[in-house]
Order: sequence, then structure tokens, then C-alpha cells
Amino acid sequence: MDIARFFSDYGLIILLIGLLVFMFWSSRRRMQKQKAEQEKKARETVAGAEVLLQGGLYGTIVEYDGEDLDKPALVEIAPGVVIKVHSQAVLRIVDAAQGAVTEDEFIEAEESEAEYIAGVADHDITSISDDQRAARQHTEAEQTDKDRPQA
Repeated sequence: MDIARFFSDYGLIILLIGLLVFMFWSSRRRMQKQKAEQEKKARETVAGAEVLLQGGLYGTIVEYDGEDLDKPALVEIAPGVVIKVHSQAVLRIVDAAQGAVTEDEFIEAEESEAEYIAGVADHDITSISDDQRAARQHTEAEQTDKDRPQA
């Protein structure tokens, strides 16, 4: 029995077995990945976490039981408006570090900007562009001194 005849007789069977093994392997990998994502989401879903729900609503978790997924989650979608949703309706946790600014932080930034502008106008504070301009003039003056002949 030579190799060519072996593959012509059993090649299709070997190919099918190989495809089945690949399908089982990739399916198992995908399931493990999904399970890890669900566990991560369950760990991060705590009271006070900002979430995106399946329907596209953003809210803040008030109550969530990661152990009993049949128990509904309570989500505050506006001040004083708490809705009851299925615990698996939480699509993902929204990262607050993506540019969300609280009202207090915004007011504080406006106040510090107003103080800075007033300080620059009174010549108590130099602006960054003034500092850069002064540094350039200083560097140019040093280079001009180097170019002059020594007496």
C-alpha cells in the first residue's frame, strides 16, 4: 500500500476529522474568552459603577447581585429615577476616565483659568508663550556673543 493510495482512500476522512478537531478547539477557546469577560464584568459591576445597558441607556448601578443573576439590578438613569432591569441587561462598564468631568471639577477649572488670566494681565504671572519667547531671545543672545571676535 503506497502513500498516494492511502490519501486517496482516507484523505477526506482525515480532513474531516481535522476540521472537527479545529471546530471544537476554537469553540472551546471562544467560550473560555466569553466566560472570562463575564467574570470581569461581574467583578466590576458594583454599586456606584457607571454602566451602559443593552437598550443604550447610561446609568449608575444602585444594587446588583453578581451571584444571583436572576435577581434584577437597580440602575439610576437620572437623579432620583431608579429603574429595575435584568442583571444581564448590563452591556458593559463605562470607564469614567474617558473624559467624564464632574460639575465641581469643571467649576474649579474655570476658576483657576480666570485666576491665571488675571495674573497674566497684571504681569504677576508670565504665560508659557512669554517664557518660550524669553528663552529663545536668551539663546539667540548667547549665540551672538559666541560669534563676536574676542578682544
